[in-house]
Amino acid sequence: MSSILIKSAQLVNEGKVEAADVYISNGRIEMIAQEINHPADQEINAEGLHLFPGLIDDQVHFREPGLTYKADIWHESRAAVTGGTTSFMEMPNTVPNTLTQQLLQDKYDIAGKNALANYSFFMGAANDNLEEVLKTNPRDVCGIKVFMGSSTGNMLVDNEKALEGIFANAPTLIATHCEDEATIKANLAAFKEKYGEDGLKIEMHPLIRSAEACYLSSSKAVELAKKHNTRLHILHISTAKEIALFRNDIPLKDKKITAEACIHHLWFSDQDYTTKGNFIKWNPAVKTANDRDHILKAVLDGHIDVIATDHAPHTIEEKMQPYATAPSGGPLVQHALQALLDMVKAGKMTLEQLVQKSAHNTATLFQVEDRGYIREGYWADLVLVDLNKPYTVSKENILSKCGWSPFEGHTFSSTIEHTIVSGKVAFSKGQIIEKGAGERLLFNR
Repeated sequence: MSSILIKSAQLVNEGKVEAADVYISNGRIEMIAQEINHPADQEINAEGLHLFPGLIDDQVHFREPGLTYKADIWHESRAAVTGGTTSFMEMPNTVPNTLTQQLLQDKYDIAGKNALANYSFFMGAANDNLEEVLKTNPRDVCGIKVFMGSSTGNMLVDNEKALEGIFANAPTLIATHCEDEATIKANLAAFKEKYGEDGLKIEMHPLIRSAEACYLSSSKAVELAKKHNTRLHILHISTAKEIALFRNDIPLKDKKITAEACIHHLWFSDQDYTTKGNFIKWNPAVKTANDRDHILKAVLDGHIDVIATDHAPHTIEEKMQPYATAPSGGPLVQHALQALLDMVKAGKMTLEQLVQKSAHNTATLFQVEDRGYIREGYWADLVLVDLNKPYTVSKENILSKCGWSPFEGHTFSSTIEHTIVSGKVAFSKGQIIEKGAGERLLFNR
């Protein structure tokens, strides 16, 4: 493997911003110092640029196999590295659902050939596959995904005995989608009765998939986890009410119950449905500005541990359907880092907090081996960013296969200049470099 010398960067790492050079050899960071004059196969002049650890996104839907008309690992991993995300963890609601160890291995085989970013895949849980779930290897699989509320793919686990069995016996971390199905169905029936099927509007989405539905399900997951001493991670917190379920008085490494916030719940509010419509339709729903503000506060004060995207593409044609039939989800992975950097510029968080929540903490929470930090001996997953070079999102520069973004037309304050994945330059100055850089993530468990 080639060596790379990064000169004169501003490192954002482990609570500090400081000038340094970084020398990379055989895929790993060999040296970090004020000045390095070691010969290298490639030298990158990083003067005026900030160097971040690559983002680790713990929740994406890359749609392969079975839904590749929307997205696939080849396209979405390229969108990821272009945006500074160097590692992803992908969800099991593909077609077929990832409910056996063989189907899980099939996804790893695809990624081994096509992923430009580092990768891991969640094993899916269902009402009737506990035996397969128990075979999951904690060393090389990020976790087990439980849908405690139906979303794209209908993998709802609603059998009480099955839930107890999964929480009691899971060999590794359980990640949950939490929305109470009975509450959602009752809300939907009430809105249909009042407005009729054709009268349902996108503005009703956060009322149908309500804050109460989220809290009921999240609190149930926490209750089960405490009962069985389960390692639980609740995904995409969308309400202020749920925050009280989580602790911020102990170190992350000691937590048994953790939480994630997503870019869309930190950026949008229900006021944006008027202009964005179904293009910001997600499950759980984007809710009020008050919810959004409390989620950000919880990210910063440690009640919520990590930031991710829930990148979940659908075609433009699907999103243009009436509210009731348009699917939930949207592409975000390409612009996650730039969106967070805009929040930094607006004074909502610091560069150090951004890195903590989108790289360091994700690595710690999942016990990712030798990634998520800029440290000697660690894999070189790195992103160089120009914080003062504006970048406008347009159809021409969107790399997700679906071809659209909720950020289309927005000008971000920063531009991603280079992305290094496992010691290989995967993206540089607008060009993707096809080297098959992605490696399978391993976990210290």
